[in-house]
Amino acid sequence: MSNSIHNFANSEGPRPVAGADPTRLAGAISNRPLLELRNLSTHYVSSQGRRVVRAVDDVTLAINAGETLGIVGESGSGKSTLALTILRVLPPAAQIVGGQMMFEGEDLVLKSDAEMRRVRGKRIAMILQDPMASLNPLFTVGDQIAEPIRVHEDVPRATAWRRAIALLKAVRIASPETRVRQHPHEMSGGMRQRIVGAIGMACEPRLLIADEPTTSLDLTIQAQYLNLLRELQREHGLALIFITHNLGIVAKMCDQLAVMYAGRVVESGPVSRIFNAPAHPYTEALLNSIPRMGSNRERLRAIEGQPPNLASLPPGCAFAPRCPLAFERCRVEAPPAVDLGAGQTARCWLTVPAAAGAGLPAGVV
Repeated sequence: MSNSIHNFANSEGPRPVAGADPTRLAGAISNRPLLELRNLSTHYVSSQGRRVVRAVDDVTLAINAGETLGIVGESGSGKSTLALTILRVLPPAAQIVGGQMMFEGEDLVLKSDAEMRRVRGKRIAMILQDPMASLNPLFTVGDQIAEPIRVHEDVPRATAWRRAIALLKAVRIASPETRVRQHPHEMSGGMRQRIVGAIGMACEPRLLIADEPTTSLDLTIQAQYLNLLRELQREHGLALIFITHNLGIVAKMCDQLAVMYAGRVVESGPVSRIFNAPAHPYTEALLNSIPRMGSNRERLRAIEGQPPNLASLPPGCAFAPRCPLAFERCRVEAPPAVDLGAGQTARCWLTVPAAAGAGLPAGVV
């Protein structure tokens, strides 16, 4: 497989969290990740139990305090289901069928619903993709920002209200004393997105999950919002999971990257390493599909075919039917996750030393 050089990585490199409260960065000092997913699987099961959709399948990932993990993949790859699994807010048809979610030394899979309610919104929070769907049109933005504060910290309404105003100011909304009494429909799209960010930050979580938070924003507002998230991350030392289709955003925002396909993480590791030396053909195809300034190519390189039906996955590697480098073993046996060093892993037979000479197509080895 070729190791094309992709110059998307942010020239600033990994971002420090200088200025953050040192006590909130204790997890970064220890060797233990803030969140560690171990062989996590979440399946959707039909009412008759005959149809199983492996939305999240054997996922192993870790994120440290103060770090940003990007999760990318085509629609239907399992990114949003993974986020909902971490928060334990899955729909009735979905269930965690295996694995662990170790957060600050505790397995979230084993927690009761009541225990998870004390985690959700306080220690782990989420920014949803569509603010108009997540904000209640009947309540003021102040009430909606103050709600998680009152639920988790049992403070008077006046105290929560003052903190709501401070949060609006923190997310760069002008005239917060006036805006706090307004309703979502009185705000612009960019302001609504900042408000859901303020709700997510209300209780100063250790981990913030952002699911496609810039999809509905124009490029100028998008850049402002991304810069705001980075500032908040530095100030509070929180870990950030950023779910997106946009690899340019990953280059700007993220330290680590996980590439998902058909419910599995097919490649993970430091952003700069993956962008410059992708080990999985799917990762390389995603990078090659990005338009580049100054490129002489007349057409973008599309990935041939369609993602598989998660209810009837093909045998072997799920990407094999679309992969130009697939050989016989790829079609009959799923590859294991291979440690490539420097924190990079990939699920591809081309990365397994034992596969060399075992039916590989000419020119691959």
